[in-house]
Amino acid sequence: MISPRQLTPEVELRIASLDDAPALADAYTRSWDHLSPWEPKRPANWLTPAGQLERLTMTLERYKNGVVVPWLLFEDDRVVGSFTLQDVVPGPFRSASIGYWLALEAVGRGLATRAVNLVAEIADTELKMHRIAASTMTRNVASQRVLERTGFVQIGVAPTYLHINGAWQDSNLYQRILNDREPGA
Repeated sequence: MISPRQLTPEVELRIASLDDAPALADAYTRSWDHLSPWEPKRPANWLTPAGQLERLTMTLERYKNGVVVPWLLFEDDRVVGSFTLQDVVPGPFRSASIGYWLALEAVGRGLATRAVNLVAEIADTELKMHRIAASTMTRNVASQRVLERTGFVQIGVAPTYLHINGAWQDSNLYQRILNDREPGA
């Protein structure tokens, strides 16, 4: 079990739970104009507690199976961000991909940089991962800066990589090598 961690005295990173559905729906609703340019098209109920409960139910099942690690960033009782390791691959690859977002009120406070560094530390020391991959749309300069500040290196560009905001988007590809240990050591 991965324990909660304080990013700042006011902000905590912890594994999502089903009880977080209303707070997660509220965060998306508060910040949808800010987030929607970077998001795929979502179902009609995405911004509702029921829609987020459905999503969290599926995500937490995947967490139990070891293929995703879903963290939420909380300031008091409000979700102000989400950081997810997905496509976790054990064995000789020991790799995962990170995805993240911040609510509008959390932008510009260094929280994304702190959280990405903390997720990388947990991936290295607790999950025994070797590598974390990331991608950003080529025009998402803010996310690229977070990745570069946290030790990610751009390894390529992928044309029409993700279907975001209604269209296929080009993405920059990044990786961060966490260690050179034997797999799982």
